[in-house]
Amino acid sequence: MSSDSKWLDSARAQWLWRGKDRPPFADVPALGQVSVWDFPRPPELVREAREIVVFWGHLEVARTRAAWAVRETAHPPTFYLPLADVQPGLLEPAGGGSFCEWKGPAQYWNLVDGARRLDQVAWSYPQPLSGAEPLADCVAFYAHNLDCRVGGSKAHPQAGAFYGGWITPDLAGPFKGGPGSGAW
Repeated sequence: MSSDSKWLDSARAQWLWRGKDRPPFADVPALGQVSVWDFPRPPELVREAREIVVFWGHLEVARTRAAWAVRETAHPPTFYLPLADVQPGLLEPAGGGSFCEWKGPAQYWNLVDGARRLDQVAWSYPQPLSGAEPLADCVAFYAHNLDCRVGGSKAHPQAGAFYGGWITPDLAGPFKGGPGSGAW
């Protein structure tokens, strides 16, 4: 994958929904909810005020009040936690990577605790593209095999093997990642 400007412009231009209008199939937010269809594209980085906690079984992996929430149209937020707030010695480089047209080249991480391991359960952007610089010293976790909490509420994983958003009760969808959502 490349970061050349023609490729980036083409990748960024493909998205129909950009947070300006909700599609007719969007859920109407209940009292106290926010529609993910109101989030912008390109995504915005917002400092998260709620405490974020990640558990692997009974092991606390991370706890922070300094996370960044990346909010993008049709996606539940992805939370990026400062690496300094992750328990030392639990992350090991996983190899491989991917490229996001908004954030740049991603590096993947395994969680390791003695003989236990979860492969490619986290990712980071050590050299993010312009606009995503606050993510340089942060890591995000997939919620599929972890107990992730946002302000005390259990987060559920965004559907699909690639997306890493966390669905919490304060969000209205539907959320990208499920069947038929590829063009969202």
